[in-house]
Amino acid sequence: MYGHIHASALRAVVEHGIADLLADGPRTAEELADRSGTRADPLRRVLRLLAARGLFHEENGAFALTDSGAALRTDVPGSQHAPVMMFTDEMFRRAAAGIPGAVRTGEPGFDAAYGCSFFDHLAAAPDKSRLFDAAMTSRPGTVNAHVADGYPFPDSGTLVDVGGGRGGLLRDLLTRFPGLTGVLHDRPGTVAEHLLDEPGLEGRWSTKGGDFFTAVPRGGDLYLLKNVLHDWADEDCLRILGAVRAAVTPGTRLLVIDAVLPDDGTPHPALDLDIVMLMVVRGRERTAADFRALLESSGFRLNRVLATPSLSSLIEAEAV
Repeated sequence: MYGHIHASALRAVVEHGIADLLADGPRTAEELADRSGTRADPLRRVLRLLAARGLFHEENGAFALTDSGAALRTDVPGSQHAPVMMFTDEMFRRAAAGIPGAVRTGEPGFDAAYGCSFFDHLAAAPDKSRLFDAAMTSRPGTVNAHVADGYPFPDSGTLVDVGGGRGGLLRDLLTRFPGLTGVLHDRPGTVAEHLLDEPGLEGRWSTKGGDFFTAVPRGGDLYLLKNVLHDWADEDCLRILGAVRAAVTPGTRLLVIDAVLPDDGTPHPALDLDIVMLMVVRGRERTAADFRALLESSGFRLNRVLATPSLSSLIEAEAV
């Protein structure tokens, strides 16, 4: 019942950069307020609430970061600063308020609040689009490491990362597997801000702006779809998968990286994310059977589902 209060308190400390101010050690609320342009008393109260949630530690009147709270800093690998800013942004708060309506109508709460789809809104609001891209890029680097560890990537060949954002996954895979080359495919404005200019990757990558509903780059040996299909309804997923199938020959593999819900209703962290999909887009989290049905309807055969220590599983399919 009080979850929205905790989220707003978290937003307050992230927006005012409190975690960064604690990077070099504990500070009192007065010191933090002076450095952040806030008021000491309300800041202290917010920090005490979040200390009870395990993000800060209070001792002798001073506050310090816990290991969990350190992820709110902007200068650490896998920083959660951008994801917190996105998921507590006004557009998500308004979408969440529309969940009762979404249950009644089946339409995303976001659409009801803004009169357009989430991705159309991002296209018309560059600041929100940058926030979304930053949040997706800032997701824990361990997820990409789990992908690299959990799948037998080939020694050579070309990866095509469809809907790959700014290329965080592709960058990490090319770094890990020096015999591979890669193509990053996403919206033109997104790939223009790619993250692939890294030492050791010179000459091993290219970018291709476009629309994955209509066409994706040809010539790849392994195609990647990370956190793409859960954004879309089944009929849209069929269009995306159809575009991939049209670009490949039989035997080409596709690796879908997404959460996989249990078939028996067992509690799973992705159930929260499923409601985010309900309130923001027309997508959903899916079971293995759901993925099998989509893939088989698009000219692919599901080969196997590999679990990882992260929320995501690795769903290997093959063009038939």
